[in-house]
Amino acid sequence: MTERFAFTIAATDGLARTGTIRMPRGTIRTPAFMPVGTAATVKGLKPADVRATGADILLGNTYHLMLRPGAERMDRLGGLHAFMQWDRPILTDSGGYQVMSLSALTKATEEGVAFASHLDGSRHMLSPERSIEIQRLLGSDIVMAFDELVPTTATREVQAKAMERSMRWARRSRNAFDGGGAHAERSALFGIQQGALDEGLRRASADALLDIGFDGYAVGGLAVGEGQAAMFACLDYAPAQLDQGKPRYLMGVGKPDDIVGAVERGIDMFDCVLPTRSGRNGQAFTWDGPLNIRNAKFAEDGTPLDPESPTGAWSKAYLHHLVRSGEMLGAMLMTEHNLWFYQQLMQKLRDAIAEGRLTAFANEFRARYFKKGVA
Repeated sequence: MTERFAFTIAATDGLARTGTIRMPRGTIRTPAFMPVGTAATVKGLKPADVRATGADILLGNTYHLMLRPGAERMDRLGGLHAFMQWDRPILTDSGGYQVMSLSALTKATEEGVAFASHLDGSRHMLSPERSIEIQRLLGSDIVMAFDELVPTTATREVQAKAMERSMRWARRSRNAFDGGGAHAERSALFGIQQGALDEGLRRASADALLDIGFDGYAVGGLAVGEGQAAMFACLDYAPAQLDQGKPRYLMGVGKPDDIVGAVERGIDMFDCVLPTRSGRNGQAFTWDGPLNIRNAKFAEDGTPLDPESPTGAWSKAYLHHLVRSGEMLGAMLMTEHNLWFYQQLMQKLRDAIAEGRLTAFANEFRARYFKKGVA
């Protein structure tokens, strides 16, 4: 049997690394981008089509799945992998971010977070133990510790208290995960560094996480409105505070240029709804920058978004027609293209790191990507 979790760094270039994560359900090539399958589906595509774009791993959402269809029901139906017919690794987030951002009524205490469902107003309690239990019932391969997220605009005192509570919850998450029997024996647990944009708080958080010990570490609390410059400034020190021999995951990022900059700063894993959400709304990502397929100038454009894309057989004019007409095929094709583009970007980043030319690749990418701006 493949070992439970093994991260191997094959090559480095500056702070960037490329390698593999080996797990029983498959190998994840890093740097890796995880398409988001919030409610047991990557919107608009069958799992086999997502895999065909190059994805090695998907992300599922604890908050949404616990509310619908329910973790216990999912367990009775064989777990998330069988439910959605995806046989490769799945990472599940802890639900903490959604509880804070989607719920109308929340109350955080040392026990956890009491909240009202955004679906029907029903009341729930999500604690570190319950979050880990839900992820175990889903059958997650990479489980995220439960944490408390506060805005980067909050006072340092509020940020410090949330970080310290998150570290206490991290230890409770570790204990709950370790008590998970067979699931713990084949899965991995990641801790989440908090501390907003404060280097001292980030260091304290990292020290606490390293003392507990995790299979990988996420840099949390970023990409929540602070802007790219502030995010990159944080990433100039935060990854180095974590275990250099473990994967480092930047949660909820991001735009293609965000990913390139974060890889340059040592990040190994990413997830974001942007390629799928943008596709459904008519935005395509290309090497020459993002374009809005709704624009009138594409109405008679007979060229494809990219001849190498899985949508290369269809013209921009056809995609323009589908999207403007509200045809579901338009959203499907645009989503498929965007996920393919993101996976192509990750492959080019991996190749550039392996060949020691990341700086040249990153500079060439940015020069071309921003040459024309948004179409």
